[in-house]
Amino acid sequence: MDFLLNPFVTVLALLYQLLGNDVVLAITALTVIIRLATSPLLLQQQKSTEAMQLIQPQVKKLQEKYKNDREKLSAAQMALYSEHGINPLGGCLPLLIQLPILFALYGSITYALGNTPFQVVDLSRRFLIPSLDSLIPLNNMWLGLDLTQPPVFGGVSTTATIAAITLPLLVMLTTWLQSKLTMPPPRPEDKDNPAAATTRSMTTIMPIMFGFFALSFSVGISIYFIVSNLVGILQYTLLGKAHWNQVIPGLKIGGKPIGKQPMTPEQEREQEAILRRVTDKIDQMPKGVNPAVAARAAAGRSEVVSSKTKAIPGGESSSSSKPSGNNKKK
Repeated sequence: MDFLLNPFVTVLALLYQLLGNDVVLAITALTVIIRLATSPLLLQQQKSTEAMQLIQPQVKKLQEKYKNDREKLSAAQMALYSEHGINPLGGCLPLLIQLPILFALYGSITYALGNTPFQVVDLSRRFLIPSLDSLIPLNNMWLGLDLTQPPVFGGVSTTATIAAITLPLLVMLTTWLQSKLTMPPPRPEDKDNPAAATTRSMTTIMPIMFGFFALSFSVGISIYFIVSNLVGILQYTLLGKAHWNQVIPGLKIGGKPIGKQPMTPEQEREQEAILRRVTDKIDQMPKGVNPAVAARAAAGRSEVVSSKTKAIPGGESSSSSKPSGNNKKK
């Protein structure tokens, strides 16, 4: 992990030097830079999530039709994803890419705020620019709080006490607000969906959990959580994906309800045709063949045929341009 961690530590130290040896400003700047750099991944994740939600009515119909046959249900869902051009892992892959980056950012803050002799020596060997060694140790005091330690109530000053109380509350508030804004509005079909209920309960559990983290982790990490949440809220708002009407009813800022817009008759017929193609394909599979394996093979063959067709000059019209047997001789 050092190949990711050391560059982050170096950039944090550079920002610390450029921003007047203010480690809080350096943490804020680095967090903003990383969140902006990962914006394309966030957008891709959001698009994939919305696409999965839009086909949930069709998925529910498949679940009702194949409720007694899990293999056919799995194959039908895969075929449905293929028809809509959806990758089921499309929402997970961007997150998997972001996680190491966020862990490296978290680790760089932890290492940069180290104040024991061992931590100071370890920090100096992580700098990719040797001249930054002169900055060690970094100033770790802010508003009377030690950034390397958890918040202490009843500190050396009234300001420190107020900051110690305010930081965990801000962590909880910003975490709750970000979760609430990014949560799609409830739909009628989600009423009896245990997964949807679990997801919604996380908007309450996660803020409380992060609030306890803020009481146990260093103050510097709490600052990171707050800044990261605020940048996330701003990103979703600018992208029009923040559902502010769930926080302030009637406020029309982004966050268009997913799946609420009525479909045109043409769209309804198209969706029914897709669902019919999927169910016909699954129902016509011979007995003794694993439906899931057959569906994957069919999807792979269709992709290969499609790519070969595109490579042929003239494409699909090439077959129609060949003269028939009756027209060879006049």
